[in-house]
Amino acid sequence: MIVRTMQQAKRLIKIVVGFTLLLAGVVMLLTPGPGLVAIGLGLALLAEFLWARRLLERLKAQGVKIRDAVLSTNQPKNP
Repeated sequence: MIVRTMQQAKRLIKIVVGFTLLLAGVVMLLTPGPGLVAIGLGLALLAEFLWARRLLERLKAQGVKIRDAVLSTNQPKNP
């Protein structure tokens, strides 16, 4: 019974911290700060929920697209 209670307490703490990071990330999008990083961390903590997992995958895909676009424009062009 104590083990189950501890597991539930850990899950509750993860959920609270995840939503807090998610909310702080949204606020940081409008103010100075690493908003996308905080949103990513919050979604990673909330990944036990299907909606959070889907949003995290979309965020990762957009990050890869941005990285590829930046790296392709910074490549020196050989004549």
